[in-house]
Amino acid sequence: MTELRGNRWTILIVSIIMNICIGAAYAWSVFQTPLVELLGSTTAEVSLAFTLSLALVPVSMMIFGRFQDKKGPRMITLLGSVIFGAGIYLTGLTNSVMMLYLTYGVLGGLGIGAVYGCTVANTVKWFPDKRGLAGGLVAAGFGSGAVILAPLAEGLINRYDVLTTFKLMGIIFFILIALCSSIIKSPQPGWKPKGWEPANSKSKTSINSGLDLSPEEMMKTGTFYILWVIYIIGAVSGLMIIGHASPIAQGQIGLTSSVAAICVSILALANTFGRIFWGIVSDRIGRYNTMALMFAVSASMLLVLNIADNIVLFIISTFGIALSFGGFLGIMPSVTADKFGAKSLGMNYGIIFTAYGVAAVVGPRIAAVAVEASGEGYSRAYIIASAMNVVGILCGLIMVQKAKKSNAKNVKAMELATDKI
Repeated sequence: MTELRGNRWTILIVSIIMNICIGAAYAWSVFQTPLVELLGSTTAEVSLAFTLSLALVPVSMMIFGRFQDKKGPRMITLLGSVIFGAGIYLTGLTNSVMMLYLTYGVLGGLGIGAVYGCTVANTVKWFPDKRGLAGGLVAAGFGSGAVILAPLAEGLINRYDVLTTFKLMGIIFFILIALCSSIIKSPQPGWKPKGWEPANSKSKTSINSGLDLSPEEMMKTGTFYILWVIYIIGAVSGLMIIGHASPIAQGQIGLTSSVAAICVSILALANTFGRIFWGIVSDRIGRYNTMALMFAVSASMLLVLNIADNIVLFIISTFGIALSFGGFLGIMPSVTADKFGAKSLGMNYGIIFTAYGVAAVVGPRIAAVAVEASGEGYSRAYIIASAMNVVGILCGLIMVQKAKKSNAKNVKAMELATDKI
């Protein structure tokens, strides 16, 4: 066990497994209809549990991130296994909408935030040489949870019932996450992979600040607010399309509901793949250059979607949008570590992740308002989101210039220090 705990690749694997478990939250659509029938409530009332769960994730990440930064990840992920497992299991005992809110909504959301924030922050610490790849893989585990677990949940519901399914899955998730938490650990301060040296501070393209800022110090910087806005813009387009993919496919392209469902599955795969793909790209060309490229892809694909009138253009455009959306979720933990350090990464990323919560409200709402205003379709929403992506490109380029100026100052300071010696 000691050997396993010291192996960063093993820690990466168990972190991915934990995130697949909590990623079951994205399989909500499988449970929604059976719960509506069981509780005799409306879809809007029942679906509020899912909204509540996701809304509490960034809050939980901030709460547990502070403890994780001080106490390490093992205790927090174990606690997360208890909270999340209990939330899912107790949902299997629910007999009212209010109880559903408390179990799946509150407990589920708190458990997700504890595990997700902890695993992402800790994995990035273990891979200072491959932050984009590591962060992307862990985020991909969370994104792929629904792809893997939705068919399992549907099979269990058909064989038993929805409440029994929640009980079984709650037990399974608790056991798996708890076992994985016994392996996970954080690296020692100053640890680095054998044979690897941090990027030379003289590099004009390096974006590492070399600082370890506390949450309070981070929020006093202008960089934090630029990154927060970038994260909102980066997530808005993806959440807008993901939230309205099926109606767009049926209304604009004229697809049947079954074919539209297949297209939604393709979106989920693009979202998952994007977290890994763009993470690798960011390790090679830099985080902010990657951001600008993702914004460019998203903006152009929104314009293609605006004129799409067949399934081929629809799949190509929505695939590109979801791919870029997944990329932001994959590289933002690495960006946070690069700019503000790894010491308080758990708490710092939790704060930055609140941007995702804002985007979750803004993105789908833009589409809904655009349809209501025009009464004809989503064209206005595509144009608005595309324009936002152009703003995102500009923000990314600003960050590139800020990084170059910062590194130039560091180089000059080092040269002066060397001359004195």
